[in-house]
Amino acid sequence: MSSPALEAIAALPQVELKSIFTADPDRLTKFTLTQGPIRFDWSKTHLTDELLDGFVKLAGDKGFAAQRDALFAGEPINNSEGRAAEHPAERGEGNAQSVSRAKMFHARMRALIDAIEGEALGPIRHILHIGIGGSALGPDLIIDALGGDGARYDVAIVSNVDGTALERAISRFDPEATLIAVASKTFTTTETMLNAASAINWMVESGVEDPYGRVIALTASPEKAIEWGVDETRILPFSESVGGRYSLWSSIGFPAALALGWDAFESLLEGAAAMDRHFRLSPIHANAPLIAAFVDQYYTRVVGCQTRALFAYDERLRLLPSYLQQLEMESNGKSVTRDGQPVDGPSAPITWGGVGTDAQHAVFQLLHQGTVLTPVEFVASIEPGHALDPAHHRALLVNCFAQGAALMQGRANDADPARAYPGNRPSTTILLDDVTPDALGALIAFYEHRTFANAVLMGINPFDQFGVELGKEIAKSIETDGPKGFDPSTMALINLALGGAA
Repeated sequence: MSSPALEAIAALPQVELKSIFTADPDRLTKFTLTQGPIRFDWSKTHLTDELLDGFVKLAGDKGFAAQRDALFAGEPINNSEGRAAEHPAERGEGNAQSVSRAKMFHARMRALIDAIEGEALGPIRHILHIGIGGSALGPDLIIDALGGDGARYDVAIVSNVDGTALERAISRFDPEATLIAVASKTFTTTETMLNAASAINWMVESGVEDPYGRVIALTASPEKAIEWGVDETRILPFSESVGGRYSLWSSIGFPAALALGWDAFESLLEGAAAMDRHFRLSPIHANAPLIAAFVDQYYTRVVGCQTRALFAYDERLRLLPSYLQQLEMESNGKSVTRDGQPVDGPSAPITWGGVGTDAQHAVFQLLHQGTVLTPVEFVASIEPGHALDPAHHRALLVNCFAQGAALMQGRANDADPARAYPGNRPSTTILLDDVTPDALGALIAFYEHRTFANAVLMGINPFDQFGVELGKEIAKSIETDGPKGFDPSTMALINLALGGAA
């Protein structure tokens, strides 16, 4: 811990959660914050006034305010690649020129959606969206959370290069009524382009006339899409300064805008923009993404927790843990700082989680009685996503709130240690009014800014992802040059499964 501010934080005594509300009767007021349709509750964490002051000092030492300003100004804050990170501009917040360009691209997307709805491309009923990483996780989350049975089109998101995934998707689609959306920033992503070629072959074999006329390209490299065979009128560009895992607000969100309707997509953007303004303008002591980052930093860098668990107590948010795995671990899973020096401690923890109440019967044993301390985050909604007996939603929320209370309180049992709960285990609760487009937009933007704030506090660049490249390069070399020079284990696996040939 080379930072004096972080060393001072580490020197502060840790409070006991069981007595924390008795010690500070105002604690609930101090450590809860409502922003729009979302209530954030950090009162069951070990955060104290003294810790908060220490982290405010750390934020100042790390130049947080200046880096936040640089993000919204469209400066090249992704220093390793010499790029800005302009996902806020897609929501109307940021550099004026970039905001204007994003609005132009959105208008182009809406015009194409209007044409599709008017059956200019035929009677479309199915959307096959092909992408990977951020080009798939974002649309999948949005459509799954907000669509339900009300989606206007049957959408399948295919990301895995395993042909089983594509085969299962197209098996339920009528090729004559299917539109293919190919999402790739560079339009060269190996897995995506292989899946796209197979989808085209499926259409050809099914007798579809002009299969390339059924393709919509979502890309920052329009020229590559044209080379591949997509007509220019069916290309929806987005800015090179929008990173993949931050791209659902751009034309990558096309299948969501089509399936849910433009009004819903616009509401999603507006909810995110409201969180942008909160993050940009709110003081540090009342800034939700920054306070959440303070909590993250405390448990990861001071306490030494290696994982962070998130449980969505709402079936509509079942894909949120998977979405956040990429956002948080691809962004902040780094070992060097912005200037290339070793990070002076742990960086991002492992993000994992699941859905309540399923997880209670699977992994909560470890959370309550295991020897690995894991900060837990609960996400829930006051309003249910169904019209069944209200007892369902009441049972869901009661279980959610009870788990947080149990983690904190624990239970002694000297007579039978196997039935004892140590307690003093932290949790955060994020409570939405409802899972609506604006609330979901605000929630996702909150996580984006929280990830950025964590990066600033650690001094790293969250906007590159070079760590994903090496394995892909080796795979490509096996395909192009054959297996050469590998260790005995890798050679044996290649020989056994591939017959020694690529």
